[in-house]
Amino acid sequence: MNVDANVLVPLVVLVPLLGAAATLVAGRRPRLQGWATIVALAIVVALSAVLLVVVDRDGSLAVSVGGWAAPFGIVLVVDRLAALMLTIASIVLLAVFVFSVGQGAADGDDGDAPVSIYNPTYLILAAGVFNAFIAGDLFNLYVGFEILLVASYVLITLGGTEQRIRAGVTYIIVSLVSSVLFLAAIAMIYGALGTVNIADIAQKMDTIPSDVQAVIHVMLITAFGIKAAVFPLSFWLPDSYPTAPAPVTAVFAGLLTKVGVYAIIRTETVLFVESNVNVYLLVIALCTMLVGILGAVAQADIKRLLSFTLVSHIGYMIFGIALGTVEGLAATIYYVVHHITVQTTLFLAAGLIERRGGTASVLRLGGLLKASPVIAVLFFLPALNLGGIPPFSGFIGKVALFDAGARVGDPLVMVLIGAGALTSLLTLYALMRAWNLAFWRTKDEIADHSSPLTSRLEEAPGRTDVVQRRANPRTMVGATTGMVVVSLALTVFAGPLYGVAERAAGNVYGADAYVQLVFPDAEEAR
Repeated sequence: MNVDANVLVPLVVLVPLLGAAATLVAGRRPRLQGWATIVALAIVVALSAVLLVVVDRDGSLAVSVGGWAAPFGIVLVVDRLAALMLTIASIVLLAVFVFSVGQGAADGDDGDAPVSIYNPTYLILAAGVFNAFIAGDLFNLYVGFEILLVASYVLITLGGTEQRIRAGVTYIIVSLVSSVLFLAAIAMIYGALGTVNIADIAQKMDTIPSDVQAVIHVMLITAFGIKAAVFPLSFWLPDSYPTAPAPVTAVFAGLLTKVGVYAIIRTETVLFVESNVNVYLLVIALCTMLVGILGAVAQADIKRLLSFTLVSHIGYMIFGIALGTVEGLAATIYYVVHHITVQTTLFLAAGLIERRGGTASVLRLGGLLKASPVIAVLFFLPALNLGGIPPFSGFIGKVALFDAGARVGDPLVMVLIGAGALTSLLTLYALMRAWNLAFWRTKDEIADHSSPLTSRLEEAPGRTDVVQRRANPRTMVGATTGMVVVSLALTVFAGPLYGVAERAAGNVYGADAYVQLVFPDAEEAR
């Protein structure tokens, strides 16, 4: 095990926290704040990339913070899955922040995100996300969730409009319910086993009665399911995310729900390997796919449409987890990386559309292909990707999931494969309809609401007026272009990336490898 690499592990959390402190000190110097944030996030991108290479080559890392050995001290664990999530999350956070810098420079201090608050809060959010990915015990995972949630409470209400405050209240209440459930589950585990260390719990879980295990399992799945926005716990998302500023919406949509998915992966592959809830998870995945995409098809507001597609595509990830196979988990890991990238890119592109057209409603948009051909391309490519058009990464991820499901051969799984194909087609339909209305049709056709494409669309509550149309700064366009390039790279380098996903799945699935990493002498740890 590489000692130097061990030193890097805590830095992925420490660097953004130190960056947040630096931005608070430089509160009256916005330019310095911006550069401090960019440098901090760029350092984490480099650290994450190094950790991914080292872990994939030499094996997983486990670091006992402060020299306190597990299970008594805090353990930070970086395996292939954690390193992959750290890398893609840090890239997304950096790109979205660059986008927000361009927006802030164009709008000034009167914009949606005052930098004196936004910059340190954004870095604290990043620290919470990174901490959640490397947490080796449930309480530290809970702390990571709370750090990112407290920061998200601030970010989602920036600007202080009535609509944002109302959406923020819903988001806060739902998040608190999730946190209370998670904390209660931790308390039950500690009361029953005397530990919150994930590896230690995995060793001792069989010592408690099966009915108590079932209760703990359901509580954890429910808590993480709320955070991941699975059906029927996803009702809050379409009304909460679209109200925030464009960069905030992008990072929320891309990352926050995936932290919940990541926690579900750890729960199902380490704590409850012999899961008895897979059938229920398959049903939940089916409902999440269909309810989410049917909601998307009915939306006129592009940001709400994307929020519903976000919910529907969480269903693919739950489907892969519920298969209970290494192949299914490998496909899920690849699909998570794909979805983080593409969903973030689409929300950034939607921000460009809203700014250029003065609204996010396709009922009031038109003629943007001639006015903004670059934005048309920046929305079109990730839309095809999310819709699963070959040869994009969305197609590769879906085919991998369907292939893993076909190997299982269960009738319910076959129904899920059919539902997944239908969801993909409806995703493509909804996104291409939005592109057609916003870019292809002329301005003269906007007033015609008799078209079959527009007659049944539902407007977003309180966001129907066209506001001032503004030019998009090069920084915003450049950041979105960068994310499009990253999304295309997932296709170009699909082979090596999927190889990492397969090795990550093989490393993650089953508690033995995780326990052996944290407790090199597992028998003594007992």
